[in-house]
Amino acid sequence: MTDRMDAGTSKWVTLIINIIAQFLLPYSFSALNVALPSIGKEFAMDAILLGWAATSFLLVAAAFLVPFGRLADIYGQKRIFKYGIFLNVVSSLLCAVANSGYLLIFFRVLQGIGAAMVVGVGIAILTSVFPPKERGKALGIAIGSVYLGLTLGPFIGGVLTEHFGWRSIFYLGAILGVVAIALIVWKLKGEWAEAKGEKFDLIGSVILCLSLIVMMYGFSVLPTVLGIVLFVLGVLGMVAFVWWEKRVASPVFNIGLFRKNTVFVFSNVAALINYSAVFAISFLLSLYLQYSRGFSPQIAGLILVAQPAIMTIFAPIAGRLSDRVNPRKVAAFGMAVSCVSIALLAFLDEKTAMGFIVGILAFGGLGMGFFSSPNMNAIVGSVEKKFFGVAAGTVSTMRSCGMMLSMGIVMILFALYIGRTEITPEYYPAFLSSMKVGFSIFAALCFVGVFAQLADRKG
Repeated sequence: MTDRMDAGTSKWVTLIINIIAQFLLPYSFSALNVALPSIGKEFAMDAILLGWAATSFLLVAAAFLVPFGRLADIYGQKRIFKYGIFLNVVSSLLCAVANSGYLLIFFRVLQGIGAAMVVGVGIAILTSVFPPKERGKALGIAIGSVYLGLTLGPFIGGVLTEHFGWRSIFYLGAILGVVAIALIVWKLKGEWAEAKGEKFDLIGSVILCLSLIVMMYGFSVLPTVLGIVLFVLGVLGMVAFVWWEKRVASPVFNIGLFRKNTVFVFSNVAALINYSAVFAISFLLSLYLQYSRGFSPQIAGLILVAQPAIMTIFAPIAGRLSDRVNPRKVAAFGMAVSCVSIALLAFLDEKTAMGFIVGILAFGGLGMGFFSSPNMNAIVGSVEKKFFGVAAGTVSTMRSCGMMLSMGIVMILFALYIGRTEITPEYYPAFLSSMKVGFSIFAALCFVGVFAQLADRKG
C-alpha cells in the first residue's frame, strides 16, 4: 500500500486526466486508418505492408500490457502511466517525420509500447480510486472517451490529411500528449502500488512478450509455411509461460485468477472474441469508401463517425446500468447487437445507399457501447484489489490481441484475394470480395461471443 491522493486531488480530477489519455490512443489509430491510402501512395506500400502500419502498434501493445500492469502494481501506477504518455509523445513526433514505410512501422512499434503503459494502467487507477458502487459509471465514462477518440479520429484525420497531409495527425497527437503530461504533473497527486515490494517476474514477462509477438505475427502471415511454424511456436511459448507462472514465487500473471473464477475467464474470452470481430470494421470501411466508392478522406471519415459516436453516447449509460444489473448480461446484449450489425455489412456492394451504411454503423455502435464497459466492470469486479493492475492489463491484452487477430484475418484475406500489390482499380472487385468474407467471419465470431459472455451462470 502506498500514499493515497491528498485532499487537493479528487477522484474526478483523476477521471478527467484518464479521459484525455484514453482519448489520445484511439484517436491516433482511427485517424491513421483514414490516412492509410495517402500513406500507401507516398511510400508505395502494398496492401499487406499498409496493414502493418496499423497492426504493428497493436502487436506490441498486446505483448506488453500485462507486464506493464504488473510493474504498475509494484512500482506505482501513476509512474508507469506518466512515462507511457511521454513515450507516446516522442514516438508520435518520430512518426510525423518518418521518410519511409518501414520507419513509420518501427515508430508505430514505439507507440505501441507507450500504449501498453497507458491503457490498462489508466483503467487500474480508476478502479483503485472509485468505490465499487461508482466503478461502472467511471469505467463507462473512461471507455466513452475511447469511443470519442474513435469518433473524432476519422473526421479529424480526414480533414488533416486532406488539407495538411497525414503527418499532421501525429503532430496533433503529440500536442494532446503534452497536455496530459502537464495535468498529471500538476494535478495527479499520490501513488497507487498495491503490490509494492514484490519481485517482478522478468523471465515470465520475456516469455509472454515473445510468445505473443511470435504467435500474432505468425497468424498475420498465414497461410504461409512460415506463418504456421511461428503460430505453433507462439502457442508452445504460451504453454511454457503457464508452466513457469505456476512455479515462480511472484508471477507477472497470477494463474490463480483463472482458477474457479469463471466470471474472469469467460468475460476475458468474450472481450477477445468481441474485439476480434469488430475492430477491423473501420479499417475495411475506410478503404471501401475511398477505393470502391471514390470518397475523399474527409468524407470517408465523416461517414465512419456514426459508429463510435453512438458508442460514446451509450458506453456511460451501459456502465451505470452494469452497476445495478448483472454486467455480463448487459455485455451479452451488446455483443448480440454487434452480431446483427456486422452480418448486415456483409451485403455491401458498389451501389449500397449511404443511409443504409450509416444506419448499420450506428446500430453497431449501440452494440459496442453496451458491451465494453459492462464487460470491463465484470472483469475488474471479480478480482482482489491487489490484482487490479494485472486484471486491467489482462482485459486490455485480450482487447489488443482481439484487435490484432481482427487485422490478421483481414491481412490473410488480402493475401488470398489480392496478393502483395497496391490496391489499384483493377483489384477493387477482389478487395470487395475479401471485405464481404471478412464481415461474414466477424459476424460468426460475435455469435459465439454472446455465449462466451453468458457461459458462467452463477449470480
